[in-house]
Amino acid sequence: MSSRSYVRLSASLLSDPSVAALAETFKVLGDTTRVRILDVLSRTELCVQDLAGVLGLTPSAVSHQLRLLRTSRLVRTRRDGRQIFYALDDDHIVGLFRQGLEHVQEL
Repeated sequence: MSSRSYVRLSASLLSDPSVAALAETFKVLGDTTRVRILDVLSRTELCVQDLAGVLGLTPSAVSHQLRLLRTSRLVRTRRDGRQIFYALDDDHIVGLFRQGLEHVQEL
Protein backbone atom coordinates (compact mmCIF):
# COMPACT_ATOMS: atom_id res chain seq x y z
CA MET A 1 0.00 0.00 0.00
CA SER A 2 1.41 3.39 -0.91
CA SER A 3 1.90 6.16 1.64
CA ARG A 4 -0.85 8.17 -0.09
CA SER A 5 -3.31 5.38 0.71
CA TYR A 6 -2.37 5.62 4.39
CA VAL A 7 -2.96 9.37 4.34
CA ARG A 8 -6.42 8.95 2.78
CA LEU A 9 -7.26 6.15 5.19
CA SER A 10 -6.09 8.15 8.21
CA ALA A 11 -8.23 11.12 7.17
CA SER A 12 -11.37 8.97 7.15
CA LEU A 13 -10.86 7.22 10.51
CA LEU A 14 -13.20 7.93 13.40
CA SER A 15 -12.31 10.81 15.70
CA ASP A 16 -11.31 10.05 19.29
CA PRO A 17 -14.60 11.40 20.73
CA SER A 18 -16.60 9.25 18.29
CA VAL A 19 -14.57 6.16 19.16
CA ALA A 20 -15.06 6.77 22.89
CA ALA A 21 -18.82 7.35 22.52
CA LEU A 22 -19.28 4.25 20.38
CA ALA A 23 -17.26 2.10 22.79
CA GLU A 24 -19.35 3.41 25.69
CA THR A 25 -22.56 2.55 23.83
CA PHE A 26 -21.40 -1.02 23.24
CA LYS A 27 -20.28 -1.25 26.87
CA VAL A 28 -23.77 -0.26 28.04
CA LEU A 29 -25.24 -2.86 25.68
CA GLY A 30 -22.99 -5.53 27.23
CA ASP A 31 -25.36 -6.30 30.11
CA THR A 32 -28.08 -8.95 29.86
CA THR A 33 -30.60 -7.01 31.98
CA ARG A 34 -30.21 -3.91 29.83
CA VAL A 35 -30.59 -6.00 26.66
CA ARG A 36 -33.81 -7.47 28.05
CA ILE A 37 -35.08 -3.97 28.82
CA LEU A 38 -34.24 -2.84 25.30
CA ASP A 39 -36.01 -5.92 23.91
CA VAL A 40 -39.22 -4.99 25.73
CA LEU A 41 -38.92 -1.31 24.85
CA SER A 42 -38.36 -2.16 21.18
CA ARG A 43 -41.95 -3.44 21.21
CA THR A 44 -43.74 -0.82 23.32
CA GLU A 45 -43.19 1.98 25.81
CA LEU A 46 -43.71 1.13 29.48
CA CYS A 47 -43.35 2.62 32.94
CA VAL A 48 -40.84 1.26 35.47
CA GLN A 49 -43.44 -0.81 37.33
CA ASP A 50 -44.68 -2.51 34.17
CA LEU A 51 -41.13 -3.18 32.96
CA ALA A 52 -40.29 -4.69 36.34
CA GLY A 53 -43.36 -6.93 36.15
CA VAL A 54 -42.61 -8.13 32.62
CA LEU A 55 -38.96 -8.84 33.43
CA GLY A 56 -39.46 -10.25 36.93
CA LEU A 57 -37.20 -7.61 38.49
CA THR A 58 -37.65 -5.05 41.23
CA PRO A 59 -38.62 -1.53 40.21
CA SER A 60 -35.41 -0.33 41.87
CA ALA A 61 -33.26 -2.58 39.69
CA VAL A 62 -35.11 -1.50 36.55
CA SER A 63 -34.78 2.19 37.49
CA HIS A 64 -31.03 1.78 37.95
CA GLN A 65 -30.63 0.20 34.51
CA LEU A 66 -32.92 2.75 32.87
CA ARG A 67 -30.80 5.55 34.30
CA LEU A 68 -27.74 4.10 32.54
CA LEU A 69 -29.65 3.59 29.30
CA ARG A 70 -31.02 7.12 29.46
CA THR A 71 -27.60 8.64 30.16
CA SER A 72 -26.30 6.82 27.09
CA ARG A 73 -29.23 8.21 25.06
CA LEU A 74 -30.56 4.74 24.29
CA VAL A 75 -33.94 5.35 25.93
CA ARG A 76 -36.10 8.45 26.34
CA THR A 77 -38.90 9.38 28.71
CA ARG A 78 -42.41 10.70 28.32
CA ARG A 79 -44.41 12.02 31.24
CA ASP A 80 -48.14 11.36 31.44
CA GLY A 81 -49.50 12.86 34.64
CA ARG A 82 -47.49 11.35 37.48
CA GLN A 83 -46.18 8.42 35.44
CA ILE A 84 -43.02 8.36 33.36
CA PHE A 85 -42.95 6.07 30.35
CA TYR A 86 -39.77 4.78 28.71
CA ALA A 87 -39.18 3.99 25.05
CA LEU A 88 -36.19 3.48 22.78
CA ASP A 89 -34.71 6.86 21.97
CA ASP A 90 -35.05 6.75 18.18
CA ASP A 91 -35.08 4.56 15.10
CA HIS A 92 -31.28 4.27 15.16
CA ILE A 93 -31.48 2.38 18.46
CA VAL A 94 -34.22 0.13 17.10
CA GLY A 95 -32.06 -0.59 14.04
CA LEU A 96 -28.94 -1.20 16.12
CA PHE A 97 -30.83 -3.60 18.37
CA ARG A 98 -32.42 -5.48 15.44
CA GLN A 99 -29.16 -5.75 13.51
CA GLY A 100 -27.35 -7.06 16.57
CA LEU A 101 -30.10 -9.60 17.10
CA GLU A 102 -30.01 -10.70 13.45
CA HIS A 103 -26.24 -11.10 13.72
CA VAL A 104 -26.38 -13.38 16.78
CA GLN A 105 -29.25 -15.43 15.32
CA GLU A 106 -27.44 -16.21 12.05
CA LEU A 107 -26.56 -19.85 11.55
